[in-house]
Amino acid sequence: MLSRSSFTSLVVGVFAVYVAHTCWVMYGIVYTRPCLATAAAGAAGGCVWPYLARRPKLQLSVYTTTRSSIGAENNIDLVLNVEDFDIESKFERTVNVSVPKKTRNNGTLYAYIFLHHAGILPWHDGKQVHIVSPLTTYMVPKPEEINLLTGESATQQIEAEKHTNALDEPISHWRSRLTLNVMVEDFVFDGSSLPADVHRYMKMVQLGKTVHYLPILFIDQLSNRVKDLMVINRSTTELPLTVSYDKISLGKLRFWIHMQDAVYSLQQFGFSEKDADEVKGIFVDTNLYFLALTFFVAAFHLLFDFLAFKNDISFWKKKRSMIGMSTKAVLWRCFSTVVIFLFLLDEQTSLLVLIPAGIGALIEVWKVKKALKMTIKWQGLRPKFQFGTYNDSEKKTEEYDAQAMKYLSYLLYPLCIGGAGYSLLNVKYKSWYSWLINSFVNGVYAFGFLFMLPQLFVNYKMKSVAHLPWKAFTYKALSCG
Repeated sequence: MLSRSSFTSLVVGVFAVYVAHTCWVMYGIVYTRPCLATAAAGAAGGCVWPYLARRPKLQLSVYTTTRSSIGAENNIDLVLNVEDFDIESKFERTVNVSVPKKTRNNGTLYAYIFLHHAGILPWHDGKQVHIVSPLTTYMVPKPEEINLLTGESATQQIEAEKHTNALDEPISHWRSRLTLNVMVEDFVFDGSSLPADVHRYMKMVQLGKTVHYLPILFIDQLSNRVKDLMVINRSTTELPLTVSYDKISLGKLRFWIHMQDAVYSLQQFGFSEKDADEVKGIFVDTNLYFLALTFFVAAFHLLFDFLAFKNDISFWKKKRSMIGMSTKAVLWRCFSTVVIFLFLLDEQTSLLVLIPAGIGALIEVWKVKKALKMTIKWQGLRPKFQFGTYNDSEKKTEEYDAQAMKYLSYLLYPLCIGGAGYSLLNVKYKSWYSWLINSFVNGVYAFGFLFMLPQLFVNYKMKSVAHLPWKAFTYKALSCG
């Protein structure tokens, strides 16, 4: 059986291997080995050449349709046409899109983006490339917040619109942004080892003796954020769509493809649109170099968090006496973590945040059971709780603990009750339960630091801190740093 030090060394070793492997994978994504054959030997060497190197005159066309596939120009609407499209020039344009009746009735609308030769319709151009993206997605609308005392709503809505959809039924939302990219590097690929991620976006043509790949058109789905979504009402006939374009390098294109695949995988495993949006924000709102630094910091944060959990659990697992330990502080930490978990649950926070918070709450509940020396015996389906006895030293600790809590209550209770009353009068909530949880969590965040005082008071009276879990504290301090 591994000792604690051996287990910690094993965890650190696995962590180092994980970081090294991740760096190697990221290098493989960002760096692509080019084909070194000359143009004359292109066919024989198996190289795939960029069609954009011929500098063709291109045109960008964006159409909308309710169908997921089109064969010609029937039943489609042209919403944007950029003649003399310059792949090197960044632009952003906002257009009004007609919303068909089918889409207003909780249907879907698709955008077809074509990159083709100027002056030729896309379906008449054999060298056109296109990509499809839904302009709608399905989400449960956020419940309306009201003043619980007056019943005044935060937004004035038509009564008929309120009852169109049940609050727990997903309805169609409008994606107000469409972000396009074209890979602009004149990169020569090795046809025998094409990267699988880019390959699915490539369209090949044979020109003479050489094989060329047409412009790689890409839709940045990571830029589709929940904050940009708009509910589609039945009375809406037009909605704004912001189309933005920027060139992209091969390395960033491959990285973005992998990140989009990762987000899609999360959704396939049951993560909601809001959960996926939390992950998107990590990549979209952060510079790539800073993102790499954030990855390393987050990795070390995860390591120290794990070691803190491990040492905290080991400490309490061996704990047989509460001498010098503030039971009130343990109860408060349990209450705080459970309240924060319920608050995150009420706010429908991402599972990426909710799951660790839930695990932390369970650990704190277990620590309370240890601190109170509680045992649970089942009599059929009914639990029976039994509490252990305290020795003289533990009773002395409890006296100091109760004394500190008495002084603290004179300050804490009036502040929490006053804050809850103020929020009830001035802040709008979804329900009374939401107000109660928000009041508790505001008290936790605002005055949580005060609950360190009982433990400090016990330490002062007993003139000792040897009973505290210093290893766990150290790892938590490193994690916070």
